Amino acid sequence: MRGSVVIVIIGPFFLKMVALFINSFLTLLKFITVFSKINILLIIALITAGNLFAQTGSIQGRIYNEINNESIPFANIVLDSTQIGTTSDENGRYVIDNLKPGIYNLTCSFVGFKTTYIYEISIGSANTTDIDIALTEESALLDQIVIQTNRIEKSAESPLSKQTIGATEIYRNPGANRDISKVIQILPGVATTVSFRNDIIVRGGAPNENRFYLDGIEIPNINHFATQGSSGGPVGMINVNFIRDVDFYSGAFPANRGNTLSSVMEFQQITGNREKLGGSFMLGSSDIGLTLNGPTGKNSSFILSARRSYLQFLFQALKLPFLPTYNDFQYKHFFEFGEKDQLTIVGLGAIDNFELNKDVNEGETDQETIDRNNYILGNLPVNDQWNYTIGANWKHFSKNSYQNVVVSRNHLNNSAIKYKDNIEDPDELLYDYNSEEIENKLRVESTKRMNGWNWNIGAGFEQVTYKNSTFNKKAINGEVQIIDFDSEFSMQKYSLFTHVSKSVFSERLSLSLGLRTDANSYSDEMSNLFDQLSPRFSASYQFTEKFSASFNLGRYYQLPAYTVMGYRDNDDNLVNKENGITYIQSDHIVGGVQYNPTKYSKITVEAFYKKYDDYPFLTNDSISLANLGGDFGVIGNEPAVSISKGRSYGVEFFLQQKLSSSVYGLISYTFVRSEFEDKNGEYVASSWDNRHVLNITAGKKLRKNWEIGAKFRFLGGSPYTPYDIEESSRKDIWDVTNSGVNDWDLLNTERNTNSHGLDLRVDKRWFFKKWALNAYLDIQNVYNFQTETKPILDVVRDENGNPIENPADPSRYLVKEIENTTGTVLPSIGLMIEF
Repeated sequence: MRGSVVIVIIGPFFLKMVALFINSFLTLLKFITVFSKINILLIIALITAGNLFAQTGSIQGRIYNEINNESIPFANIVLDSTQIGTTSDENGRYVIDNLKPGIYNLTCSFVGFKTTYIYEISIGSANTTDIDIALTEESALLDQIVIQTNRIEKSAESPLSKQTIGATEIYRNPGANRDISKVIQILPGVATTVSFRNDIIVRGGAPNENRFYLDGIEIPNINHFATQGSSGGPVGMINVNFIRDVDFYSGAFPANRGNTLSSVMEFQQITGNREKLGGSFMLGSSDIGLTLNGPTGKNSSFILSARRSYLQFLFQALKLPFLPTYNDFQYKHFFEFGEKDQLTIVGLGAIDNFELNKDVNEGETDQETIDRNNYILGNLPVNDQWNYTIGANWKHFSKNSYQNVVVSRNHLNNSAIKYKDNIEDPDELLYDYNSEEIENKLRVESTKRMNGWNWNIGAGFEQVTYKNSTFNKKAINGEVQIIDFDSEFSMQKYSLFTHVSKSVFSERLSLSLGLRTDANSYSDEMSNLFDQLSPRFSASYQFTEKFSASFNLGRYYQLPAYTVMGYRDNDDNLVNKENGITYIQSDHIVGGVQYNPTKYSKITVEAFYKKYDDYPFLTNDSISLANLGGDFGVIGNEPAVSISKGRSYGVEFFLQQKLSSSVYGLISYTFVRSEFEDKNGEYVASSWDNRHVLNITAGKKLRKNWEIGAKFRFLGGSPYTPYDIEESSRKDIWDVTNSGVNDWDLLNTERNTNSHGLDLRVDKRWFFKKWALNAYLDIQNVYNFQTETKPILDVVRDENGNPIENPADPSRYLVKEIENTTGTVLPSIGLMIEF
């Protein structure tokens, strides 16, 4: 617990120090102005001169036993499609020098261990690429015939519903602009909203059903301007320069990853440069960033980055009614204490501000634009949000096992305020929200491998503090009510988990069994560990070297959002605790087949069924919380009961060709249905019922370090609930909502139109002796497809922008619907300098 205390103390201080570092970034904006004035001919001359000299790069690392970290001498390391290779020395270390900069695939093998393939390693001229390779011992005896299955690797614990994306694939993904959340959307089972948000909707589940881990440390959210109670936002926080690869689970979750119903994302980060200080400077169309990494001693290294947006200047120039600003930082420090102990410290944080551009209509003559701006100004609150996660992961290796002790702290501070007509007068206050979520976490686990058995066992503990101060004038069931409360509660969360797996019949058949349980001190309904028993079972059979079939059955639990658990009424009652709110339960059944034509390609088909029980049902509007989470603000801050039921089911197809020579690509198609019960107990389409999701991505590497890529995406129209025109037009209602009120009797009876688009990307890299330059052009929605979404309901206004009274009914305003489309051609240009 000593580590937890240290993190609690240094967390806020660390955030302030990094904030100062980010603010110093403003001086770099002056560089942008100077840089733009440099004669382009001079740049071309510089680049041309640099190409007159052949530049080379190198790769180095260590080969070791995955389970005990012992070095493996004399292992074979080969760069595929070349005649280049080497062997590790007596300390397990290897070096390959004089490589032409570019992308390579690597194969590592040694007798008694499974052959390991590492895909798409980027070799540059500025710094040596460090790749440490962990080998897994063969469980079969040497005289047995073993079916070689480790092409594109899968695990016994999660033999299906798992995809891995490398850093290079994230860099080059068209339309993603180096945003990991957008890259994930190309995978099977994943959908998103048609807006510019990063909501991740997996197999028909809500955006709040996903969990994220950074080097084994849980982080609550990976997006700026996060929706509290959910997980989406418009811009990703994680710096791609830190990432080695991402494991994405859409099912078959390992037992040591809890509190999730739809997906788990494991981000593995690189370690800092072991030889010298290096880094990169990134100038994009919306932000500017700096990354530094290097050694801090013989056996330690660090990576540190900071980024600041200048969207507010761009939006102001474009005369948009809102002005967002985001800042983020990321940090990793890695220590080795001999061959048996390692310590990883990570930090991730963001500072986000959202202001209104109240002068947006000055000089504007188009009435439709004025009306749209007025509507947005009347709805959006001023929002300030900051959050951070800081944590440490200590790893100790034993003879046939390793242990992890993980301690972390995360803190979210979210505030929003809204005045009627944006007049900052206490009498005009409509909404004032301030909330904090603080979690201090400890997880201890041990992983043992012996005689072909893999066994993981562990426990977790969390101390949670939640604070909420809410003032909200809102319409509830046709009446204007004032919600005014201050809430605070603390609780403890605890978990136990174990997972065991083994491969038999010459490793043709892999079996895995896991068990987890969670409980907490919030209420009697959730305090019993036996009430949340979460078993899971997986089986996979390898028919041939290239073809296998897999199956998974599991039960998973997730705690309701703290916004639900902390809601109080005006009499200071913790309403939802009294209502018996409890864990959400979801049962999964998944089956699929996989075919690997080559070690660079795979084809999978999977079918899934998910059944939901005890989802929070919001009693004010009589809808399931599962329908919310795809918009800004806060969800769940209202009365609820755990009675909602739902289901989702579908089929996924995935074809992937990793880069082997010069071509790469993937095709993913998902048919999905997502339904939840309405207030009458009948299943209706949920807000995530997109039905059809298609992604096609392809690219080619050209000569002289040019690369082109394209992505086509199709998303079926999602359902929405129409407005209650009669209620919305009432003066007393409109004056507090400033927007249309949904008719929940017609829950999700309308649909947005289908959406699709084509994204293109062109990259060019130049390599110099001690630095490299990467330039890219990324164009989203090339043919400018416009998706029709739920229309905007607004009042009719006079020339001064004031609502016009309905002459037939003085208690109402005249209202109108405004066509609402999304989608535009969005080009972006970026430069990255590596040094």
